[in-house]
Amino acid sequence: MAEGTVQTIEIPAAPQDIFQVAAAVAEYPDWADGVRSVEILEEDNAGHALRVHFTVDGMVKEISYTLVYSYDEPHRISWTAEPGPDIKEMEGSYEFTQLDEGTEVVYALRAEPAFKIPGFLKKQVEKQIVGTALRGLRRRVEAVT
Repeated sequence: MAEGTVQTIEIPAAPQDIFQVAAAVAEYPDWADGVRSVEILEEDNAGHALRVHFTVDGMVKEISYTLVYSYDEPHRISWTAEPGPDIKEMEGSYEFTQLDEGTEVVYALRAEPAFKIPGFLKKQVEKQIVGTALRGLRRRVEAVT
């Protein structure tokens, strides 16, 4: 991935359990701060979301976009955005690595909004999105496992 934001967190659960929570995209509004709505547009035979339309609180404004997902269960979930009025480009991923006790989760995100935003502010927003998502994922995994 080109320049973006990468953060890591350890979660006391198996990679498969974390993968299942992260792959349950329809449940994001229940636990992922800022996600206002999710519409699953397409799923694969395993029931994983392949195309998803999101509406999120973008801090600067409400943002809508569609992501296309790919899966390498239970190791990785990645996505890219279809270009739209709010997002020019976006790519990201979760990677899950088994540790002696628990799992290391690496979240990488690179986003290019379709509207003007100063570079330093864009970087701060990316960092906040990634950090908030990782903490929310950990809370959700701990609540359901």
